[in-house]
Amino acid sequence: MPTAEDLKKILHRIDRKGYKAYRDIEGNYDFAQEGYTLFIDYVQGDPFASPSKLRVIMPQKKAGFPVECFSNKSREIATRDFIIRRFDRAIKKYSKGSRGSGKSGRIHIDRPGQEILERTAAFIDEENLEIRFNIGLPAFGRKIAGKEAIQIIFKEIPTIIDESLLFDNMPQEKLHKHYTTSEDTDFLRNALAERGLIAFVANGSVLPRISGIDPRPMDKDHAILFQSPESMEVKIKLPNAGIIKGMGLRKGINLIAGGGFHGKSTLLQSIEQGIYNHLPGDGREYVVTNPNAVKIRAEDRRNIEKVDISSFINNLPLGKSTKDFSTEDASGSTSQAANIIEAIEAGTEVLMIDEDTSATNFMIRDNRMQQLINKKQEPITPFIDKVRLLYSDYNISTILVMGGSGDYFDVADYVIGMDNYVPKDLTQKANQIKESIDSKRYDEGGDAFGYIKKRIPLARSIDPSKGKKRKKIKSGGKDAIVFGTYHIDISAVEQIADSSQTNSIGEALVYAKKYMDGNNDLSTILEYVDRDIKKYGLNVIGHPNNGDYAIFRKFELAAALNRLRSLEVKQNNDN
Repeated sequence: MPTAEDLKKILHRIDRKGYKAYRDIEGNYDFAQEGYTLFIDYVQGDPFASPSKLRVIMPQKKAGFPVECFSNKSREIATRDFIIRRFDRAIKKYSKGSRGSGKSGRIHIDRPGQEILERTAAFIDEENLEIRFNIGLPAFGRKIAGKEAIQIIFKEIPTIIDESLLFDNMPQEKLHKHYTTSEDTDFLRNALAERGLIAFVANGSVLPRISGIDPRPMDKDHAILFQSPESMEVKIKLPNAGIIKGMGLRKGINLIAGGGFHGKSTLLQSIEQGIYNHLPGDGREYVVTNPNAVKIRAEDRRNIEKVDISSFINNLPLGKSTKDFSTEDASGSTSQAANIIEAIEAGTEVLMIDEDTSATNFMIRDNRMQQLINKKQEPITPFIDKVRLLYSDYNISTILVMGGSGDYFDVADYVIGMDNYVPKDLTQKANQIKESIDSKRYDEGGDAFGYIKKRIPLARSIDPSKGKKRKKIKSGGKDAIVFGTYHIDISAVEQIADSSQTNSIGEALVYAKKYMDGNNDLSTILEYVDRDIKKYGLNVIGHPNNGDYAIFRKFELAAALNRLRSLEVKQNNDN
């Protein structure tokens, strides 16, 4: 294997040559003195292109991480996350940053947010520690800046590695807190089902965020700490933190009511993000949710491809069928209906809905409107008349924010009232109100929710090519994926937490094609992709050495596929 000195000689040789001469440094190099191997897997074509991809593998004999840091999957993922954060912090501390043209001199790693996600930027086991990062190889104009490259690779990177990959240089108490908290969170989430719960919010949690664009917790001096109503309080013993108490949301229909600006949506937003583990100090460390919970909203103008929305919408003018409904420009009500059916198709167990992001005519039709507009002239069956059938027929629970219609008292199992960010159990009071004040509306939902037709995606409709490029897939942040000639708008898919998840989802759309044989329905394909990731690792979906992937759920993969405007499906006639 070439040595570090060999790499330095190449950089001296190509100094001031044309940028493409950087290709000469691709390969593996033994940095014996530093105790690691450097892999230069990909070199960018010019200083303005996507940066070069590098890896470092360090033996545990050098790194020194004890087995307890990665003794199970929870601890392993959290330790990897901690290492990535340390590496990112060291970059900010020791890298000189941009120098020269384009992205010259920048060192970057897939930086985590408030969530602890499985990422491909770092790996750890008993033998080795691996870190993956990007560098903008420096240039002036399009001439190689060899001396600056030597400064980055032989000065800055070793210093960054020394601070972030050696256990002895770690803040070990913080690392221990990081992986034990994550382990406790996974234990807590896994304990929900056996206790008949769909979500749990720990006492003392800080739910409000700094702002809508800053997901960090509000300062405890200004935030009201969460405290469960006594009647809804449950306690669970965690492996590391011991007994924890908080509000348990039970299976069934959970209604969150309250006045405006009293914390209804804040509570729901915390619950919807409870599918992820969070950092110690985030305030939502012990807010956990059924991992198959899906947030639903109206989504004007989205693409819908042959979805049977007849459970909610029927008898359209001009006789248009809703059993295989397709449109390139959905309304609020048709999009919300399709979003629910697609979530059921993908295997959801809990729906989460906020009236603020819902179509009003989809959620409720009160008695006066029923009197004014006969059901024969109204194609929409509102959610209020289907939510209980959804639970009785499919065992799908609902958590619903509703501050504008007391008619939902008739279908709710539990009612939580938010009063200045303090939850109260108002179930008994709501029941008394519904007994004393008749809503006078009549049920339009029928005796059954309706059948969920399975759809079979067609591989020919999944094409990421663009012009001469065989494949062009690019994350557009959390809100979009560039997929060949298509722009997939996923801005309304609210449980995507990180742009690295959209990196992964874009690649997974192509990977899923291997299972699109014209017979496998969408739910089967999603399960196969999920199975392969669990078995072979996240890199199975794309480049084996890519460090910019983060784990995603089958629901977000399905959401992206359903919003791809080229998607073609056929319905399974055996349904």
